[in-house]
Amino acid sequence: MASAVDSTADTLSKLDVNADWASSAPNLKKNLSLLSPHQIELGKMLLEMGQGHLFEHWPEPGVDDDQKRAFFDQVARLNLSYPGGLASYMKIARELLADSKDGRNPFDGFTPSVPSGESLTFGDDNFVQFEETGVREMQNAAFVLVAGGLGERLGYNGIKVALPRESSTGTCFLQHYIESILALQDASCRLVEGGSSKLIPFVIMTSDDTHARTFELLESNSYFGMNPTQVKLLKQEKVACLDDNDARLAVDPRNKYVIQTKPHGHGDVHSLLYSSGLLNQWRDAGLRWVLFFQDTNGLLFKAIPAALGVSAIKQYHVNSLAVPRKAKEAIGGIAKLTHADGRTMVINVEYNQLDPLLRATGHPDGDVNCETGYSPFPGNINQLILELGPYIEELTKTGGAIKEFVNPKYKDASKTSFKSATRLECMMQDYPKTLPPTARVGFTVMDIWLAYAPVKNNPEDAAKVPKGNPYHSATSGEMAVYRANCRILEKAGVEVKGGVLQVFNEQEVEVWPRVTWKPSWASTFADVRSKVSGSCYISKDSTLVINGSKIFLEDLYLDGALVINSIEDAEVKVGGSVKNKGWILEEVDYKDASLPEEVRIRGFRINRVEQLEKTYNDPGKFCLKP
Repeated sequence: MASAVDSTADTLSKLDVNADWASSAPNLKKNLSLLSPHQIELGKMLLEMGQGHLFEHWPEPGVDDDQKRAFFDQVARLNLSYPGGLASYMKIARELLADSKDGRNPFDGFTPSVPSGESLTFGDDNFVQFEETGVREMQNAAFVLVAGGLGERLGYNGIKVALPRESSTGTCFLQHYIESILALQDASCRLVEGGSSKLIPFVIMTSDDTHARTFELLESNSYFGMNPTQVKLLKQEKVACLDDNDARLAVDPRNKYVIQTKPHGHGDVHSLLYSSGLLNQWRDAGLRWVLFFQDTNGLLFKAIPAALGVSAIKQYHVNSLAVPRKAKEAIGGIAKLTHADGRTMVINVEYNQLDPLLRATGHPDGDVNCETGYSPFPGNINQLILELGPYIEELTKTGGAIKEFVNPKYKDASKTSFKSATRLECMMQDYPKTLPPTARVGFTVMDIWLAYAPVKNNPEDAAKVPKGNPYHSATSGEMAVYRANCRILEKAGVEVKGGVLQVFNEQEVEVWPRVTWKPSWASTFADVRSKVSGSCYISKDSTLVINGSKIFLEDLYLDGALVINSIEDAEVKVGGSVKNKGWILEEVDYKDASLPEEVRIRGFRINRVEQLEKTYNDPGKFCLKP
């Protein structure tokens, strides 16, 4: 067997060590004997791509040898994790950096127009039909959660999916998502004639920051009731940082043998799914849909069944969930772009690009509200439904690569140097940019109160938001959950008092009765209607917590706090008059370090003064009528 030394020597011979590529980096050349053949190939690639500066500080062999090898281990990881490898990354970076320096507009030559889509009205017959269709299709779907971020921007040091969605039950976002998927899984099985219990796959894209903690959250909570085989974690790698317009790779200031890296963006989810082989497995198992969602929108699953129904009935290859947006509102708009050469695409256009694009193409007023009071370009909320077959076909062409952008922070107007290292970024919702004109790309618009309440701003930033604009904080996110549940009950015939304005963490929010239910109680509006009857009333300061699938509200008068827990085989009718001192929202100071972070960022805590709580752990039929 040839020795490693012989192998390296043979490789050096083949690579012609004395050629220009090696001579241009004498410090690397002196150390080639330390490296494996593959590492030498990577070294040659780096020099050919103008990265000789990476080796300027390398000492003689025998000094820092392990760190030199570790450097190439990192290069190998960066090369492997990027579609096309590092050479492709640097080539694209130079092109995009040149465009950025020259001020080129990526939308030059394009004219925007309003694409075709479906606008739904919650609770009408059309909405209910789409929901039912969506539930039927659920057994042919897989869910993908993009969860690579920490909660630091929120003032919360944990992973964002561990944050409580609301305080009444303390259910975290990840638990709510899993329970929602399980409820839809069961509902789809019941609705499809002769349907077998198919497990819905659930993928979570993590990062170095979130991977271990996401796994621990799942393991320590028995996957919140989901079969562990349904859940797959895919970890996204970071990408190399760039020091200048020549795309010279940035060295970590703390370690000269490490290339500085930053997150690439949630667009990586497409290449990860492609390289994992999961997409082909899903297709072989008969799945048809992939639903993508982000980590802290507590209302999303109220919109998903109807949106999937739209995809199925309209046969959309790509369906973007959207909400009405005011003209010039700071949320991207979904637009159809038609190029002078005939190319078309339906994509998200950032709000600060949409208005000037309209002005430059014959719309002197830019982005303006139409007769509905909203912009004709609906607001993108970064939740996508893709048809699996065309998705695989497209990723086979692209390798999962998504059109990227670069956003360097220049030191001055000359645009010759950066304030800090930059990198290429990509976004999940830019997937349609490479699709052919024949692709069926549409959108589904639903009311904001039903579909969109992201939690992404800390209290200080939220308090600076102009009055009337959404806070997108933990405070507003929780209140949005209660408001949505109350409005759904109202639509089902319940009289609900609420909508009182209060201020928490310097944010004025609508406070509704704290109504919350498990997804197993109701995944659709039809579910809610089937479980509410007679004349029901909920006062403005009440709390209603429903933990069970077969709990029926019949002529209930609630003025206080009521908590009902039941096992799956217990059917409980709840009525009569429930009056007690209830649960009170108490204001807290978000600067009070003695309180848990998840309480401080909301600006309130719940004082459980008095409640009626009943638990039914035996199968059978029961009646609660105080």
